[in-house]
Amino acid sequence: MRQPDASRAPSKQTTVNRTDRGDASSPDLVARCQAGDADAFAELYVRHSARIFSLAVRMSGSPQTGEDLLQEIFLQAYRKIGGFKGDAAVGTWLYRLALNHCLDFVRSRQARMDKSTDALEPETHRAAPAASRESPVERIDLERAMQQLPAGCREVFVLHDVEGYEHKEIAAMLGIAEGTSKSQVFKARMKLRALLT
Repeated sequence: MRQPDASRAPSKQTTVNRTDRGDASSPDLVARCQAGDADAFAELYVRHSARIFSLAVRMSGSPQTGEDLLQEIFLQAYRKIGGFKGDAAVGTWLYRLALNHCLDFVRSRQARMDKSTDALEPETHRAAPAASRESPVERIDLERAMQQLPAGCREVFVLHDVEGYEHKEIAAMLGIAEGTSKSQVFKARMKLRALLT
């Protein structure tokens, strides 16, 4: 299976799109995958990898880490496709699997790093002068600006403003208070505004 490269991944699209596309023949495709048809799984990968790669990059903040997560997600999907019951479209199932995997990755990274908000402030100040030297075209690159956000702000921002989840849903997914979700989105927006102006 090929990995989508960063140049083909949707880099500037920030519209909310939580519906499946191209799933007209998904029941047949899923049945073939469950029967062990490698070509069918490759087709499933081709149909859904760009969207999942985009999520992985946004959640991790790195195209390289996003590629690693993409491979882990599809490996997990390959192992779990036998248990797919068809209660939702296969694209929805894959996306939820990907989101859960990304959230697990973020949680484990946060536990290892033991970051505090105070420790992140100096990094933000150091990044600001570099942003001001960039050309106007580079400064408006939302993806680059999002990568400069602290992990907590970036994850909540992606889930709320990019993926369209409500604060209540985000709070449940991340195990945080709804007010924390709102605060993180506000902080992310303020930091992005500073980075993009």
